[in-house]
Amino acid sequence: MRVIRFIIEKEFKQIFRNRMMLPIIFVMPVFQLLILSYAATFEINEIRLGISDADQSSHSRAMVAKFKGSNFYTISYEDANLEKLKKQMQEGNIQQIIRIPTHFEKDLLKGLKPEVQLITDAVNGSAAGLMNAYSQQIILEYQRQELQQQLGIKQVGGIETPYQFWYNPELDYKTYMVPGILVLLVTMIGAFLSGMNIVREKEIGTIEQLNVTPIRKHEFIIGKLFPFWLIALFDLAFGLVLARWVFGIHILGNLGLVFGAASIYLLAILGIGLFISTITDTQQQAMFLAWFFMVVFIMLSGLFTPTESMPAWAQNLNYLNPITYFIRFMRQVMMKGSGFMDVVDELRNILIYAVSILSLSVWRYRKTS
Repeated sequence: MRVIRFIIEKEFKQIFRNRMMLPIIFVMPVFQLLILSYAATFEINEIRLGISDADQSSHSRAMVAKFKGSNFYTISYEDANLEKLKKQMQEGNIQQIIRIPTHFEKDLLKGLKPEVQLITDAVNGSAAGLMNAYSQQIILEYQRQELQQQLGIKQVGGIETPYQFWYNPELDYKTYMVPGILVLLVTMIGAFLSGMNIVREKEIGTIEQLNVTPIRKHEFIIGKLFPFWLIALFDLAFGLVLARWVFGIHILGNLGLVFGAASIYLLAILGIGLFISTITDTQQQAMFLAWFFMVVFIMLSGLFTPTESMPAWAQNLNYLNPITYFIRFMRQVMMKGSGFMDVVDELRNILIYAVSILSLSVWRYRKTS
């Protein structure tokens, strides 16, 4: 323990002496949490809408008023000439066009079914689907309310559907994203810094000196990794405070369970960093290799899109992805208030991963030292 303590003290001194390291550890995570939580969202707001009302009747204007009264739309252009609006869409000035044909009101009064055309910029397929769903909902709401009030048509056989949103009642996307971004922050700290820190010993030539000293392998590895394990936990704690005071996100579950699982998870991430350091010779190589693995793991983890929607091969690949398990754990504990038995599968998988990757990394380090 005495040797490990000296190595830990040396590592902390090196960290706090490095002026470039301190902003990476303490400043960048704060900016990442604040920026990504607001920017990484699939919510669609202020849709730039173009309206082509060829009817210009009281009923067509009533429908247009529905769109103008919605918080999701900004009416950018109104022109009866549809071709002009199509040109605006091609130039990127509007995202969707609502075309109301002539005889719209007459067809309604005759009991016919007039067509209202939706033209949506579908370069971004997911955004186009949401915009289309929003517009169809407004049109259906107009049909339900305006026709009943203005034409005296009574709804027959209507079905009332009371609904509740559990765990995220306001449907705030930040509530869903913040737990995942907290996982991302501790992952980046653990994987990048631990990997590059050990490779740095190779670059400056001190690794050979350490290998001929009486310091044992496990003492060296624990001493090198423990500071980043502690720093990552500190960043997690600070991130949870920001989540509480900036975003108003409370931890519904047990705080001790969160830090207990984070402690095990960081062993897995530090193990990945240690493994990368054993197969690289420079910090640049370690950084690029760590970035390659982290990008793949993050994109497959379910941080942005549900893992259930991924192809079967991607879901199978996620069995080797520790980020997937911890994001699932954090969202369940923070948003649902899940207890130990509810997340025991995730904890077991994280523990198995941590033991496996650390064992492989220590074996590999012994082999190449």
